[in-house]
Amino acid sequence: MHRKSVYILIGAVATLIVIGCVMLFSTAQFSEERIKDPTFFIKRQGIWLVVGAFAGLVAANVDYHRLQKTWMWWFGGALLLLALCFVPHIGMKINGSRRWLNLGVASFQPSEIAKLATIAALAWWFAKPDTDARSFVRGFLAPIGITLLPLILIAPEVDMGTTALIGTTMMAMMFVAGTRIVFIAPIILLSAGGLFYAATHMQQRLERLMAFMNLEKYKLGAGLQQWRARLAFITGGTEGLGLGNGRQKHGYLPEAHTDFIFPMIGEELGLRCTLLIVLCYLVIILCGMLIAMNARDRFGMLLGFGIVVMIALQAAVNIGVTTALLPNKGLPLPFVSYGGSNLMFCLLSVGILVNIYRQGLTEKETKGGKFLSARTGGKKLMVRI
Repeated sequence: MHRKSVYILIGAVATLIVIGCVMLFSTAQFSEERIKDPTFFIKRQGIWLVVGAFAGLVAANVDYHRLQKTWMWWFGGALLLLALCFVPHIGMKINGSRRWLNLGVASFQPSEIAKLATIAALAWWFAKPDTDARSFVRGFLAPIGITLLPLILIAPEVDMGTTALIGTTMMAMMFVAGTRIVFIAPIILLSAGGLFYAATHMQQRLERLMAFMNLEKYKLGAGLQQWRARLAFITGGTEGLGLGNGRQKHGYLPEAHTDFIFPMIGEELGLRCTLLIVLCYLVIILCGMLIAMNARDRFGMLLGFGIVVMIALQAAVNIGVTTALLPNKGLPLPFVSYGGSNLMFCLLSVGILVNIYRQGLTEKETKGGKFLSARTGGKKLMVRI
């Protein structure tokens, strides 16, 4: 299974991208932002797809250990870009949030780079020989300090979803690395309490929380998106109305081509296609975990695990929000939603997984013969057979 996992992984990713491009072409032409060009969004997404595919191809062929050696440059660069979001004329404020940088020809979301940089930083830290994951200082306080640096800049943007996403991924990585659960549990409770406090003391977030608790009451206000999304799923049923025949995209469902593209898939292509999408994410999780578990070293294992968890959590949150199982939060559906920064990050991440796979086969063939991997004393050895 492991030897074929990378091919299955790439197949699942390709399926999601194809569905996303088809639905983007069907949905985005009715957006108010199409700028008199029905193909504006699909052309721009195509450019980002090419850029992301190139980045993924490079990542697949460049030893991922270079990321282990250069993580500080990535991490420092991500912090600098996040800080630039608050600089006038450089940072862009959209819908009350400062999450984007103005690149002139396009906008870019630095938090996407921060995700990968933080994953690499924690993987490097826990892969250090002198890091005792079970100690309070080196196994808990130090990684928490690393994680807080980007979160301090992301939270004020205001981007509570990405803040929670990165924080949850880091907690999962710490748990897998060996940090004691007695250290992790209190911080999880404090983080959940902090997010709840922020949600109840920020007007827009409070309205979304109230709408989630009583969608029928707030269906014309803060709950409009989720209410319309539910109607889209109901209307589509099992078979769907047919590609291009969706109704909610005609100005009824805001952000139909970005964060709420999943309900549009349900309305036009039906339950079968939405279940196919869920299946693709499950395949990505399974294959990604197999690749991470068979990495040739601890850094590769933690790096692969963090990437898979980040993608899986983002998909789960988006699907949970669009099906009204979670409060409304603006996170795109990986590989499917319109958004160049996220698409590029996801494809770059897949490229890294491919590189980890290429170097972590359990049976490795070289010009000198075959080698079997074995573990002893916590170290991985290659034994010639």
